[in-house]
Amino acid sequence: MHCTPAVSVVKNYGVSEPTIYAYRKCFRLLEAMDVRRLETVEQGNARLMKALPVRDLQIEVMKEITRKI
Repeated sequence: MHCTPAVSVVKNYGVSEPTIYAYRKCFRLLEAMDVRRLETVEQGNARLMKALPVRDLQIEVMKEITRKI
């Protein structure tokens, strides 16, 4: 019996088969380098999204300080 790569991944790593097919649907046209670059961009975006509230708070504090002067 021949096992497809998706089935072997499901068995080896516990990833569900629907997840494999969803991943293929999203990324089938991308090369490995493109996927790595996309992951890097997403990580950078996550860092920026965490920093944004801090920056907004700093702006509000500076506004308060300038109002009191």
